[in-house]
Amino acid sequence: MRIGLIAGDPGHPVLAATAALLVERGHEVVAVPPAGPTREAAEAEGLGPAGEAAPAEGLVPAGELADVYLLKARTPRALALAGALERRGAPVVNSAAATELCQDRVRMAGLARAAGLPFAATAAGGLLGELAAPAYPFVLKSRHSRRHDLVARVDGPARLRELAERWADEPVVTQPFVPGTGWDQKLWVIDGQVFAARRRSELASGSGEPGQAADWEPPAERAALALRVGEVFGLDVYGVDLLDGPAEPVIVDVNAFPGVRGRPGAPEALAALALRVAAERARPLAGQGQGQGQRR
Repeated sequence: MRIGLIAGDPGHPVLAATAALLVERGHEVVAVPPAGPTREAAEAEGLGPAGEAAPAEGLVPAGELADVYLLKARTPRALALAGALERRGAPVVNSAAATELCQDRVRMAGLARAAGLPFAATAAGGLLGELAAPAYPFVLKSRHSRRHDLVARVDGPARLRELAERWADEPVVTQPFVPGTGWDQKLWVIDGQVFAARRRSELASGSGEPGQAADWEPPAERAALALRVGEVFGLDVYGVDLLDGPAEPVIVDVNAFPGVRGRPGAPEALAALALRVAAERARPLAGQGQGQGQRR
């Protein structure tokens, strides 16, 4: 099989470990830089954010298509490329549409709450420099999820002014602050396998460094909730962030194809998923599925 990695950093630990496993088993792994047009150029050509309804010429690298592509990058260019590959008949995990949806926290929250998932109440706030603050304290986030985006607890007007000076033109959302233990429950799912840890929240105060991790075995109901998220969002590889505390389960974020760092068995699960989807593509199309994320 030939597996393509659409990633800004193919050497990311989970991708590198997955690639090594696949190569050991005799498969070919190729890095596919997330090239393609900018969002503005793509939209001008009729190519939407998830890559629909536009010709693939100029987007797909020359040569034979891979049997499956793993979409780790989430930039507009990567999404445009993934959409073009899908129109050429290549399966992409996760799909361009599902990945794009998880980049917009307003759309994410709307879909989750409509499906009955316990997602934190999320309100679009417009540009941060023009935000009419809700009741303090509250959580402020970039509307569009990406690396190094804005995630902050706002306890009063002084903190809001400080953030507005740095992020005035940033589209944001607000969520009510829900007290917890200062840790987040992190659940990652790869093709139905659930991995988990507790991590020190970046919104926490007091002892402990943000990102500090601790092993954690999720209760069965938390694992079931994580699996339900995948069904609703059409994802095969994803992360679910839950508040850790006495409140009922509260989902605060869903991430398409997260890093899943330091979780034993994750590279094996990802390699198995890639091979399963590739094998399904190789079978006659009639009556064959394309993996959970491809069935939506």
